[in-house]
Amino acid sequence: MGLFGRKNSTPEPARDEEMVELGREYAIARRHRDTKAMNRIMRQVGNDKDVTDLSDFRAGQESYDAIPPIPRGRNRRR
Repeated sequence: MGLFGRKNSTPEPARDEEMVELGREYAIARRHRDTKAMNRIMRQVGNDKDVTDLSDFRAGQESYDAIPPIPRGRNRRR
């Protein structure tokens, strides 16, 4: 077995990669204030999804929100 065995007794639940990607796209649209894309994604997700899909959607949002925005410099030519 060895000194550093890595057996998990509880496997991680399967993630819906499509919902994770939609969450990431929603977070990008929110950061860029693209309301048209935000509304399109929310229509695509819908409110009738079960809790696991919405948690995957939220995980996608949080994965993008964890990246800090790039600070923009001042426009010095004005």
